[in-house]
Amino acid sequence: MSSLGFIATGAAQAAIEKHVPVLVADAVASRIAAKDATLWGPAAEAEASVRLGWVDAAEASAALVPGILALRDELRAEGVNRIVLAGMGGSSLAPEVIAATYDVELVVCDSTEPEMVAGILADRLATTALVVSSKSGSTVETDSQRRVFEQAFNDAGVDARRRIIVVTDPGSPMDKASRAAGYRAVFNADPNVGGRYSALTAFGLVPAGLAGVDIEEFLEEAAAAAEFLSEDDEDNIALALGAAMAGTVPLRNKLIFADEGSGLVGFADWAEQLIAESTGKSETGVLPVVVEDRAPETTSTAADLLQIRLVADTGLLTDDDVDSDSASVCISGSLGAQMLLWEYATVIAGRLLGIDPFDQPDVEAAKVAARALLEATPEPVPAELVQDAIEVRASDGLLEGIADLEGALRALLAALPADGYLGVQAYLDRHGDAKLEGIRPVLAAATGRPVTFGWGPRFLHSTGQFHKGGPRVGAYLQVTADSAMDLSIPGLPFTFGELISAQASGDAKVLADLGRPVLRLHLRDKESGIAQLDKIIQGLA
Repeated sequence: MSSLGFIATGAAQAAIEKHVPVLVADAVASRIAAKDATLWGPAAEAEASVRLGWVDAAEASAALVPGILALRDELRAEGVNRIVLAGMGGSSLAPEVIAATYDVELVVCDSTEPEMVAGILADRLATTALVVSSKSGSTVETDSQRRVFEQAFNDAGVDARRRIIVVTDPGSPMDKASRAAGYRAVFNADPNVGGRYSALTAFGLVPAGLAGVDIEEFLEEAAAAAEFLSEDDEDNIALALGAAMAGTVPLRNKLIFADEGSGLVGFADWAEQLIAESTGKSETGVLPVVVEDRAPETTSTAADLLQIRLVADTGLLTDDDVDSDSASVCISGSLGAQMLLWEYATVIAGRLLGIDPFDQPDVEAAKVAARALLEATPEPVPAELVQDAIEVRASDGLLEGIADLEGALRALLAALPADGYLGVQAYLDRHGDAKLEGIRPVLAAATGRPVTFGWGPRFLHSTGQFHKGGPRVGAYLQVTADSAMDLSIPGLPFTFGELISAQASGDAKVLADLGRPVLRLHLRDKESGIAQLDKIIQGLA
């Protein structure tokens, strides 16, 4: 039996009643467990055939545990007790949630913002080990982070080879280079698992295990759920959740994720990248919107919203806790069980939506644009207007007749369609500048529409796919800033500051080229710029 709990109401329950009997009749759950690549149609079959290794990862990954624990003990015996993870997207979000939920320290370096990277470098380097995680080994952010850490170790008189641990696919460029470099350990992950489905593989287990997580327990939680989730049974929660996510009529394609004491720290951020990147393509998909407790979206009755409530135990909810008329899903369960549940549900949603849940055709567009800007180093685009500490730029036509920042923000909000969403993209230090997230609920109240908040370039590997490949109903507020310092990248002809600037500009260009409204705010002084922006946004509500 599974430790998972599930309650659906309103349109979500109607979708379950409509679709689950068909999913059972089509043996979808057992076919997923059997790695049947034909489930998503002929066009998806080639990709799906090499992306279903996650279904039995809880069992297959058990073989990794002794090696991870042995290395952890070796490091601790040497006085190394701080684990830093260099990774992006699925390579960082899963271990971050696992470590936070188990209440152990894991420092995640998933940014190219120079102050954030420098801050991580400056803290306890002598007792730090670096885990470098990348399936391909060619991810520019992760490669840059590895380079700067390797130099910092060596400059400090620490043998970098003894402090760098690598997680990558077998035979990848990073696999070969890391072994040649003599790094402390190289863990190979299952190549038949995509990054966002890799929580139960070496990508989730190595950094979390080295940090001190009980990864045996974590895998046991998932293994206990695996048998139940693979059954062709109308009580299968994975079938119900997939139907609720993608089977409502009309489609409620904005999932409002609210954590109501689930105990799974940051789980919604992991689910966000899994769902958005898997479903946001071919101008369809469902968008997760991670919100705070009592956020404006949680009381909205808009017809395109589905409430996702992460709770401690659905069995303890009373009738007063569950509004039978609302379109909602309440879910509880252990971390390992929930991660496998949402992976199953997401690919089931992909089948109902008629898309391939394993590819990410639009992620590369922003990377190409960023590379082009780094290679060409064009002159900066002049600001269309400047107000105190903030320079304002925008996609064509958005600022026509606009004379100030408040007017620019109002123009962006006015560009939102009735079924739209606003995406805030902050290319800042997500640790040092975390207070900026406070603008999210204010903008949601001002617009009456869902608002997502993503830290760049981190979000490019998750919701970035949805922004470009999903329904074209988004408007985007991009925030960048001058940094108080910059950081060179050993062996590369650009700095971290230049890299993050190119990533922001490249993504904005791709969105604008797709015809989406983009307002770009550059803070010439970060502290005063954030205060100025916050004050103006507070006045919009």
